Amino acid sequence: MTLREKVLETLKSVRTPGGEDVVAADMVRALTVEGGEVRFVLEIDPAKAEAMEKVREAAVAALRQLDGVEKVSAVLTAHAVKAAPPPPELKPRRPAQPAPAQKVPGVERILAIASGKGGVGKSTVAANLAVALAAEGRRVGLLDADVYGPSQPRMMGVSGKPGSPDGKTIIPLQGHGVTMMSLGFLLPEGEAAAWRGPMLIGALQQMLLQVQWGDLDVLIVDLPPGTGDVQMTLAQKAEVTGAIIVSTPQDIALIDARKGIDMFHKLNVPIVGMIENMSTHVCSNCGHEEHIFGHGGVKAEAEKLGVPLLAEIPLALAIRTAADSGTPIVARDPAAPQSAAFIDVARRLIADGMA
Repeated sequence: MTLREKVLETLKSVRTPGGEDVVAADMVRALTVEGGEVRFVLEIDPAKAEAMEKVREAAVAALRQLDGVEKVSAVLTAHAVKAAPPPPELKPRRPAQPAPAQKVPGVERILAIASGKGGVGKSTVAANLAVALAAEGRRVGLLDADVYGPSQPRMMGVSGKPGSPDGKTIIPLQGHGVTMMSLGFLLPEGEAAAWRGPMLIGALQQMLLQVQWGDLDVLIVDLPPGTGDVQMTLAQKAEVTGAIIVSTPQDIALIDARKGIDMFHKLNVPIVGMIENMSTHVCSNCGHEEHIFGHGGVKAEAEKLGVPLLAEIPLALAIRTAADSGTPIVARDPAAPQSAAFIDVARRLIADGMA
């Protein structure tokens, strides 16, 4: 019997308050058995959270008795419960107000780096901006919230698993002067996070509120593209200082960028500014400059919205190779012309009191 099979058999001995085992009740999610480390999520009814905490503790205690198990990490996450419609003769009750956004302990400001669509270089901007702010003396955190495609571990050249002294709090990793957390640290390389919305929400809340970020001037959050659960959860659960929208110049990217801007407006998150990425390309052989994706579209959109255009970042091979190597261009060669735009944005954010 493999260790994973032993883990599942042991979990079958853990009973819910209703007497059903947690495996038969289909509560176990994201079970990972790697070496001597076991990680899983219990998906529960939020109304039963207090009782299920005892079930979680019992599951952890039982697994720790297994030969070959060195470490156990288990968390609770709430599944969506569909409310029954009110009787026809009754007026629907006013929906409960969501809990107010809270400040992440030790974190002064949160800046979300967002894009309407993928492939515009948002994660590259987030990594270089975090490193540039750290180089300017700011205490910086970087949260890779792109749960379906976490790329910051590779871009920042950081690997390993965060520690957890008590099974609840998480010790983040460090890279290039930046404190980091990413789902990529917790999942085996190449393994998909096949999670539904409630599990994504639970994971984001843990990475925000259970990570020991320490004292930070600013936490940079690299969001997934689009306007989904992660973006809304961040804005509703944490006090977000503002959002920076990254887009390439062409109309097809700007269409999606406008949707992202509209979402942040609805969530009452200020737009700090926009960044035009892949703005221009200069041939390394002949020096000819060409606007492959067009030019000026993001500037025009920023003017229409009344927000700053923070930077026009070139499409440059050096930026791509630096990211692939695990050392962002700002860290590898801060004097390079390709680093200048990121450094200018960092200094501008500090001067404006945003970082």
